[in-house]
Amino acid sequence: MKPLAAVGVVVLVACQTTCGRQEAPAPLASGGRASNALEELDRLDQRKPLPLLPMMANHQKQSMREHLAAVQELVSATATGDFGKVAQAAQRMGYSKTMAQTCEHMGAGALGFTEQALAFHHSADKIVLAAQREDLPAVLSALSETLATCTACHASYKQSVVAKLAE
Repeated sequence: MKPLAAVGVVVLVACQTTCGRQEAPAPLASGGRASNALEELDRLDQRKPLPLLPMMANHQKQSMREHLAAVQELVSATATGDFGKVAQAAQRMGYSKTMAQTCEHMGAGALGFTEQALAFHHSADKIVLAAQREDLPAVLSALSETLATCTACHASYKQSVVAKLAE
């Protein structure tokens, strides 16, 4: 236990010396205007824009956080061999007609987004089926596929908050 305690002390000291300092933030490269900095960040980020109204963007971010919480619960349940909880967590990410409509609505302004979003939900359904069979290797394989769809989508698209959607 001593090595772990020593690591904890080092981390605590490092955090106190760096995190606890009250320093002025570094000036923005844009000359101090936050809007220019956001424009520069958007220019540097070459992913495809997903145009969303503010309410839609917020809803999507909330859904992503819920999916992440479901993955965490799924991993925890997998570690303890609780296949019932694995299935429950995966079902929260799974396909439904309502989810399909949401994905189609969100992805209407970005070619290919809806298909990637639906692939995510269908891949979560594979986790449910594997959990129902209590097939640990299949659960992990399906989870890997699900996370790969997350990674691919986040690598391809970025939210672009707009005042009005194109018709």
